[in-house]
Order: sequence, then C-alpha cells, then structure tokens
Amino acid sequence: MSSASVRPVRCPALLIAAPASGQGKTSVTAALARLHRQQGRRVRVFKTGPDFLDPMVLAHASGALVPQLDLWMGGEAHCRALLHEAATQADLILVEGVMGLHDGEPSSADLALRLGLPVLAVIDGSAMAQTFGAVALGLMRYREGLTLAGVLANRVAGEGHAALLQGSLPAGVRWWGSLPRDAQIALPERHLGLVPASELTDLDARLDRAAAALGPEAAALPPEVAFEAPEPAASPGQPLRGVRIAVARDAAFAFLYPANLAQLQALGAELRFFSPLHDTALPACDAVWLPGGYPELHLDALATNRPLHQALREHHAAQRPLLAECGGLLFLLDALTDVHGRRVAMAGLLPGEAAMQTRLAHIGLHEAALPEGRLRGHSFHYSRLRTPLAPLCATTPARAGRTGEAVYRQGRLTASYFHAYFASNPQAVARLFAPGEGAA
Repeated sequence: MSSASVRPVRCPALLIAAPASGQGKTSVTAALARLHRQQGRRVRVFKTGPDFLDPMVLAHASGALVPQLDLWMGGEAHCRALLHEAATQADLILVEGVMGLHDGEPSSADLALRLGLPVLAVIDGSAMAQTFGAVALGLMRYREGLTLAGVLANRVAGEGHAALLQGSLPAGVRWWGSLPRDAQIALPERHLGLVPASELTDLDARLDRAAAALGPEAAALPPEVAFEAPEPAASPGQPLRGVRIAVARDAAFAFLYPANLAQLQALGAELRFFSPLHDTALPACDAVWLPGGYPELHLDALATNRPLHQALREHHAAQRPLLAECGGLLFLLDALTDVHGRRVAMAGLLPGEAAMQTRLAHIGLHEAALPEGRLRGHSFHYSRLRTPLAPLCATTPARAGRTGEAVYRQGRLTASYFHAYFASNPQAVARLFAPGEGAA
C-alpha cells in the first residue's frame, strides 16, 4: 500500500530554534516537555543534527527516547518516518533545532520547511530591550514560507523586563512567555557540551523549576501538523539475526544514538550491554561496539581493568568484528594523556597515543566510504592522535574545505573519530558487524 492511500496523522508540533547557539534551546525544550508531561500529555522530542548530550536531558524531561532528525545523515524519508511514527503515539511533538535557525546546510529552517514544522524562536533577552522585536521580525521574514509560531524570551531579568520584550514584538508575532535568568534552571556544561543527564543529581528539580517558571502562554498546545506516511523503504531483512553484539554503555561510553541501537535490532542483532568501567569480561558475543563518550574522565578505572583489555585482545585475535568510535578509539590505544599532562596506559590494541587539549580539534558532518559501503555521520572531539598506522581511508567532510577523519583497520577492528549514523546505510552496518571474514 502506498503512502498516498494512508491518511496523514495530525499532531501539535513545534521546532524550537534560536538566532544562535547558546541561547538556551535545550533548557526551553526540556521545560516545555516537562510542563506538558505534567499536564498528562504524551510528549515526543527530537533533536536536530548530531548530538548525544542534549537528547539525554530531553529524554529525562519527556520520559521517552530522543532520536535525531537530520536531513543529511538520515535523509528526508527517514525523518518523515520517525515523525509519522511519533505522531501516532504523541499528543505533542517538540523538535530542538541546532545552532542558529538559518545556520548550516541543511539548516533547522530547511528541516522546518521540508517537514512543515512551525518554529518557536528562543531569544536570549538578557542584554536586550526593543531590539528583541527586531530580531524576532528578522527570523520571521528572512526565509519565505517559514512559519513563526511565536517567540519565547530566555534569561529575562524580571516581569518588567519580560513586559518590555513582549511589547517590542511586531504585530502578528505571538508571545510564548519567558524563562528567568536563574542558575537553578541553567544546565551545567563541560568541554563536549552539557553534563550528561545521569550525572546531574538535581536535574528533576531544575526541570520542575523551569516548567513552573514558564507562563500560561507556554501551556497551550501549538498548531497541529499533518505528518504524511512515508513511502515504504526497501527492507534490508535481518542479516544479523542471531548475532550477539556487545555494546559498551556506561559513564565513559554513553554516546549512543537510539536510532543506531534500534537499527541493529531491526537487522536482527541481539544487543548485550556491558561496562568497561566495571565489567572484567565481555558478555558472550560475536561482535563488539565501543561508542564514544568520556574515557578521559575515567582514566584510572579504564587503565586498571586489565582483564577486559585481555578479553578485547582475544576477541580481536579471533577475527571477530570490533567497531571503536571516538572514545572507543581512545580506549584501544597504547596511552591517553589528559589535559593536565597525565599519561595513562590504555588497552593497547591499536599502536599510538592521544592527548586531550583544551581547544576543539574537529567538528562536522562526514561520510565514510568503507569497503562495506558508505556511511554518514559526524565528528566532534578535543584530542589529537599520533599513530604509525596507515589509515584504511579518510572520511569526506560534508562541508568543503574541511579535513577528513582517518579510519583505521586491523583485521576486523575498525576505529576512527567518526561516529556513524547506522540508518544512513543499514546494509553496510550489517556487513561491518557480521561474523565471518568481512570486507577486505
């Protein structure tokens, strides 16, 4: 049955955007999710673009996993399928944008226009008066066809300041309320972004305080959006049926797209989670995935878990698949040096060392042309790698003029700073994790 014969599903929805990064999109999105959830509504939240940390907070606020919506990594059909599925289950859909509304290619505005999402603009009003209205007007008129549902002011100084900002809005721009400048609402950050939700012992208190601070304007549902059913995609089947994949998941290795886990399961794989911080052995498995995270914050625990190092070496020697992404790559090196210059031995499966630095080393969208097939994803890291290994290939940046990331391969071990988005090519993922000889 084609999608044309299936009626669209209607659901209230908003894309939360801003003039720039750092305006408070995540805090506002989380506050809205918590507020509507408190009212008994089923809220589904999505994050635009590659991001692991914001979705952790948004998932805690909404009570549901937060997938990515990215036109480049996943494609428009994939985004439509995710939204249509959510609309069948939710009373409200919220999509947090990335960077500024019109920044990047594709931008949050591109996503809003392609998928028919009205935009709620979050503007940091802390150092503004009437110019607040001018910024709102510019966001509304810059791109033809974009629907601005309203404006929410963040970090206001008080009721008088909020009234001043509201009064500056041009006719036809809806005031969605405000959030105060409040350290007990703000979400703490560190070098890769927000502090993970699991480490914030007061996160519920922050979210409840933010939800309570929103005005009555924010409690109303936004306009409904018609989400069309996507054309059925060709199924890759279940080539990983019966394949047991050990997935590292703990405070050191937490950068896991929900869509990646779902994709592995859709391919038939059985996921077995383990903790390199605490487990001294791998679960019984045919393949291992070491995702990204914060190994640099857990050097001693990772360095002293020598039984696990040995288990990984035996797994590798048996020619079983092992994928190591970013933090997983760092864990497999000979040594890792933190920002204070402290060098600690790691698992030693890959020759070379890495050193953390205070400046960002690499960020951007990338495509990797692996022997198994092309995969899209991204890179974001603060460390520098030195290794005698010759790379299998280098990724191609989506943005011209950027540098690619090296992809290393030894036997069935594939390692890189590159984070793959598995839905970009499920067949390639199946080949990457499949037992046997694998691709050359």
